[in-house]
Amino acid sequence: MELYELPQSKFPEWRFLRFFKNRIFWVVILIVFIPSIFGFLAGVLSGTYFYLQTKEYLEKLNLPSPEGGGIIKEYLPQTSQEKTIIKVVEEVSPAVVSIVISKDVPIMKEYFYNPFEEFEEFFGPIPEFEVPQYRQEGTEKKEIGGGTGFIVSEEGMILTNKHVVLDKDAEYTVFTNDGKEFSAKVLARDPIQDLAVLKIEQEKSVTDEGEFLKPFPMAKLGDSDSLQIGQTVIAIGNALGEFRNTVSVGVISGLGRTVTASGGGFVETLEDIIQTDAAINKGNSGGPLLNLKGEVIGINTAVAQEAQSIGFTIPINKAKRDIEQVKTLGKIVYPFLGVRYLLINEEVKVKNDLPVDYGAWIIKGEGGESAVTPNSAAAKAGLREGDIILEFNNEKITQQDSLAKIITKYNSGDKVILKVLRKDQEMIIDVILGERSE
Repeated sequence: MELYELPQSKFPEWRFLRFFKNRIFWVVILIVFIPSIFGFLAGVLSGTYFYLQTKEYLEKLNLPSPEGGGIIKEYLPQTSQEKTIIKVVEEVSPAVVSIVISKDVPIMKEYFYNPFEEFEEFFGPIPEFEVPQYRQEGTEKKEIGGGTGFIVSEEGMILTNKHVVLDKDAEYTVFTNDGKEFSAKVLARDPIQDLAVLKIEQEKSVTDEGEFLKPFPMAKLGDSDSLQIGQTVIAIGNALGEFRNTVSVGVISGLGRTVTASGGGFVETLEDIIQTDAAINKGNSGGPLLNLKGEVIGINTAVAQEAQSIGFTIPINKAKRDIEQVKTLGKIVYPFLGVRYLLINEEVKVKNDLPVDYGAWIIKGEGGESAVTPNSAAAKAGLREGDIILEFNNEKITQQDSLAKIITKYNSGDKVILKVLRKDQEMIIDVILGERSE
């Protein structure tokens, strides 16, 4: 039997079913697509948020950004002290310079020589026998060493160690932090301390207003008399003569040290100096030791070879006098007494059967050098070998307050009073201090 489709218009209940069916279809559509749209928008917003958070975190770590744009240059210090150290290094580094030492050295050429060749006419042919020989064929300029210094005036005055510029036949070239090269002149070498002052010439700059000399960046000098053991310090120097502006950080590990430094034929006793565990490597000599204010509180000068992380620094207050004297006098001058002496302690007293355990005992040098320098202030005042200077202008001479330390408080030409023990008799001697310079 054949089935027929009936017109729906003739059946109202069918229209209801069709309407109900359409409503269900749109409800399903809304249920499926609306959450999808909101999910998509939430994904976009959350992805953007996490992207920005990740980028900010990587920037703090100084790592490549998610964009693949390379290394983020800006670094966020983790602590306030770290931030301070970075700031100090940035501010002071332009005033720290590298000093390169150059000298004309002979060019030696090797050749071979038969010492028996001249005897062949008497003995006939002699088996070939050659001895290496060397002869000089001119000279060449060669770099023989390096050190560090720092600029202490806008005009280009530089402070460094004396042992860095000790060779008077050498030439000294200064390289600034921005890579510029300057020929340096040694203005003065300290006759007592391991200090020296150099000078480089300012560059000329031309503007619409005219021509003027460009000032150099200079380091700020601090006060080394107020230092405390445990205080954080920063050393900057030309490590190994190769790595410029190398930075190390440590603490002051000792004050008032006395050491004997040597190297390159140079031997000197350094008194009342700073000890630090901030790394001081070869080539750091003459570089600044800084506090967290960015002030120079010392000049790095020596390391203890037998130990690790023990370096020594000359207090900056000892150098201020040198700087001012070079500016005003053109040289470094010290008051001079003119005696060789040995500081007395209990051990020296017992060993040499002396009547006191303090003072400066006037004796000859180990090589037989005169105890009292002829025509010196001491000689003119009548001091003799064997005398013991007990007091210098009412200051007692001890291991802590040596004669050399006390005398630096005075100037040449000053009149001072010495309390002297000669055998068993104390006496007062007036002395007018002489002058000592390079």
